Amino acid sequence: MNGKRLSFKEGGWLRTNLKYTAIAIIIGAIISLFNALFNANSFTAKNVMLNILFSLFITLSITNIVSFVQRCFTPSGSGFWKFIILFYTCNLIGLTIGIETSYLLVSLIFDVKYQFLDHSIDYKFTTFITLIIGTLILLFEFQKSNAAALLKAKEMDLIKLNQLKTQVELQALQAKINPHFLYNALNSIVSLIHEDPDKAEDMTMKLSKLFRYSINTMQENFCTIKEEIEILNTYLAIEKVRFGDRINFDINYPPALEYKQIPRFLLQPMVENALKHGLKDVHGNGILEVSVKQNGDKIEFYIYDNGHPFPIELAAGYGMQSTLDKLQLLYKEDYDFQLNNTPQKHIKISVPLT
Repeated sequence: MNGKRLSFKEGGWLRTNLKYTAIAIIIGAIISLFNALFNANSFTAKNVMLNILFSLFITLSITNIVSFVQRCFTPSGSGFWKFIILFYTCNLIGLTIGIETSYLLVSLIFDVKYQFLDHSIDYKFTTFITLIIGTLILLFEFQKSNAAALLKAKEMDLIKLNQLKTQVELQALQAKINPHFLYNALNSIVSLIHEDPDKAEDMTMKLSKLFRYSINTMQENFCTIKEEIEILNTYLAIEKVRFGDRINFDINYPPALEYKQIPRFLLQPMVENALKHGLKDVHGNGILEVSVKQNGDKIEFYIYDNGHPFPIELAAGYGMQSTLDKLQLLYKEDYDFQLNNTPQKHIKISVPLT
């Protein structure tokens, strides 16, 4: 059965018993109608009541015994054929308890003598009916169990497909390098080749390191804060060549957080966005600060700059949109992203602490 579990107790004890009470009443009524076909005189209120009474006690006895035993035994845990034998044994035990309880109750109601296990004719007929109904129930439960297993397998396949889709989308986001940054970096290298070959070589090596980091880590969605800051410093070292002393870069984070996991390439697109849009026209005394803090079970990232304020109606560019897409893929709704102009212009990103 591959670990599949039959369940005769779905919805709780009360709901199960109410369901089988209704089934027992229907079975009792059907037996009464069946008897009436062969003997019209047997179709009396008393006989109908007795048939329903017997059906009720037998059905509930079997149901509760099977439910109790099924808590401890399953086809996968006890072996398929052992489970089948156990199931039918429970049916026969429940049948015996139901018949004897019914006769005991009848003896009390109608003031007749009760004799234990002295009802051979009833046992023959009721055992036959019980085995047929028990088999139908067992087949139904097996079919329901198989259907549930197939549905669960399809749900798992869908989850895996969604995970694969998410992974592909994340890799696509990480594989993209902003063409504007690449264009500006290459222009800076070209201008330095004749003016300062050593600096041009150093900038080329840093650009190579940035690309190598991007390519080699495409399979990984998370990195430590220390790794993210390291690659951010590499990026800023390239940009410093272009901006010179016009902008002062500052990065600070508590050492206690340096090995916490965060989404890869979370900060670099935001810093690039600040340089490209906020600080592009700054001719001096520019400030770009990255700060990392812990706030309860969240890690908060702040990217400050003293450039142009965020417009009221801001259309997200590549860097901001890629970051939002990544946060949505990784955290669903469990993150925060803010653009603030007061008291100091900054971007705030908050993600769960892991």
